Amino acid sequence: MDNGTRREVVVSALQFACSDDVSTNIATAERLVRAAHGKGANIILIQELFEGYYFCQAQREDFFKRAKPYKCHPTIVRMQMLAKELGVVIPVSFFEESNNAHYNSIAIIDADGTDLGLYRKSHIPDGPGYQEKFYFNPGDTGFKVFQTKFAKIGIAICWDQWFPEAARAMVLQGAEILFYPTAIGTEPQDDGLDSLDHWRRVMQGHAGANLVPLVASNRIGKEIIETEHGSSGITFYGNSFIAGPTGEIVASANDKEEAVLIASFDLDKIKSKRYGWGVFRDRRPELYKVLLTLDGSNPSL
Repeated sequence: MDNGTRREVVVSALQFACSDDVSTNIATAERLVRAAHGKGANIILIQELFEGYYFCQAQREDFFKRAKPYKCHPTIVRMQMLAKELGVVIPVSFFEESNNAHYNSIAIIDADGTDLGLYRKSHIPDGPGYQEKFYFNPGDTGFKVFQTKFAKIGIAICWDQWFPEAARAMVLQGAEILFYPTAIGTEPQDDGLDSLDHWRRVMQGHAGANLVPLVASNRIGKEIIETEHGSSGITFYGNSFIAGPTGEIVASANDKEEAVLIASFDLDKIKSKRYGWGVFRDRRPELYKVLLTLDGSNPSL
């Protein structure tokens, strides 16, 4: 019987062009967080590695200086203060130094300013313009969910978004909304390759397959990095979006303009639909052991 309850949560995706000045970018992020709060947002997603340029276009030892330890990280501390002031949840992406290891990480700040913990990016890409393996160790946290004031959320980072296993793992643990901070754009080695539509459709599929809303935040603008082979440039294509639980796009940005996207979801209603659709009832985990192999052979079924 429907008891008429509603649990409305308002989510936001931010989108902006980064400079290579940390203080400028943090000020921009704060301004847009405040704008999202002014529109009623409860959980606000800032794009991946927003403190500066996406430096992974190059393999440069001096760029390791951009990393800072998780504990007392100045950007996280500032966002904790902002989250507490506004009463909003803010996932904070940063380049983490941990002794001799480095991670592409995100700290989840609850609405009272509490740091709920850390997720470290699991899948690390390595290709022209996106040479992350030079900088980042593979994450060791596993896929996690975080109980915030407003919802239980799952967060993965950029390249993680191409892996359906990650989305399913988070929703199996109870994630009610998925969040993906991102930095993606043109491919320096191939001007004719445009991954935008593919990028969006894959994440729409995660939302639809798991019957949960999904929030993706990407940057915009052209960034030039001096590499060991000369200048390299990526034009980040933005198009941040929010998808509903059937994969439908409910809010979307373009490829050039700063944006504060907003969407509201009734999580209790979505939960009922998810239960009724039966995809979690009818799962057969004992048949999925092949997913624990790299080549599909000898899965020990």
